Amino acid sequence: MAIDKIQQNISEKDEKIFSVSEYLGRLNIALKSCRAKIIGEVSEINFGPTGHAYFVLKDKKDGSIIQCVIWKPKYDLYGVELKQGVEIIASGCPNVHLRYGFKFVAEIIEYAGEGILKEEYEKLKKKLTQEGVFEKERKRLIPEYPQFVGVITSKTGAVIHDFTTNLGKFGFKIKMYDSRVEGQDAVEDILRAINSFKRQEIEVLVIMRGGGSLESMLAFNNEEIIRQVVNFPVPVIAGIGHEKNIPLMSLAADVMVSTPTAAANCLSESWEQAESKLEKCERNILNLYSKDLSEIKNILNGFYYRVRQGFGSILSGYIEIENKLKTFLSLISNQLTLKRKDIFNISKSILKSFTFGFNDINDKIFNSNRIISSYNPERQLKLGYSITKHKNSLIKNTKDVKIGDEIEVQVFDGFIESKVKKINKKI
Repeated sequence: MAIDKIQQNISEKDEKIFSVSEYLGRLNIALKSCRAKIIGEVSEINFGPTGHAYFVLKDKKDGSIIQCVIWKPKYDLYGVELKQGVEIIASGCPNVHLRYGFKFVAEIIEYAGEGILKEEYEKLKKKLTQEGVFEKERKRLIPEYPQFVGVITSKTGAVIHDFTTNLGKFGFKIKMYDSRVEGQDAVEDILRAINSFKRQEIEVLVIMRGGGSLESMLAFNNEEIIRQVVNFPVPVIAGIGHEKNIPLMSLAADVMVSTPTAAANCLSESWEQAESKLEKCERNILNLYSKDLSEIKNILNGFYYRVRQGFGSILSGYIEIENKLKTFLSLISNQLTLKRKDIFNISKSILKSFTFGFNDINDKIFNSNRIISSYNPERQLKLGYSITKHKNSLIKNTKDVKIGDEIEVQVFDGFIESKVKKINKKI
């Protein structure tokens, strides 16, 4: 299709005469549509003075060859060592250089075949292990109660859905970078995402994808990505599904989990523990409140018993007085009936007895009033006593308060708000 398009463009303007550079420019524009992935065996390899790699890919079936080049930054990025006899897959598009002719410009290169992928995996794993990249002592703890979370994954598929569904409603502020996560093509995307989050205010970074083959996990075995994760300014959680070969980025991350759900649970864990602690504190507060309420109830019951006992004594005194009065009246009646003649003398005797009884009654009433008054709480407050509380709890000893606490003092005519400055305990 691309060749047909080139021929069509040329035939439409076959009357025009192009310079070589003009024609090659038009040709290269058309060749951009010929982007492809090519598999072949490296048969020649040369490095230019600036580090660009020039190599030949040979078809193992019929010996066909194609001249290729990969620029130094790209070559360094993918960690593929080009050497004769190695089979690779090169992704890119053809280009005709103004001086050096046709070449296939490889933008991405990767090893072909599971065998060499496993071999390179083990080689890089050994190298990083010797450097201490996977050591537990190097890894950082996820901060407690995180809120600002960076996420690198593909916005399509089940991964992001599983993550957000299981995250929990703890006020997380999620910043997501939509990135490719499949194969070698994802390397540049993931690096851009990591560098983007370096400039943002986040407390933890989560990198996720589902499971897959060794080929599909190539980006997560890339040395540059691994080192970026190790040196990232905040802790990194790797939530990458795996079965056999654990991605080296997961081993290097501060926390490694195997599913997006587990990554969400890891972020929610401290929040859930805090929620549980709050519930426990709430129960303790209610229990202490119930205990204090019970103590106050006992105090009031004791006060009520003493008041009732006092009133009982007064009532008994009145009954005793009433009985005495009845006796006196009965005596008077009998004396009047039996001794009319001695009424004058009897009257004097009665008056004396009545006076004695009346004085006795007054004394008892006075004593009764004094007892009632002594048990009256308002009298105690008038006498200078006070009731002191801290947070609605009675202060009974020096342990109930500490310096700086605000306290409430009830006196006869109101309340006084105060603050503890000094505590003197009895020796």
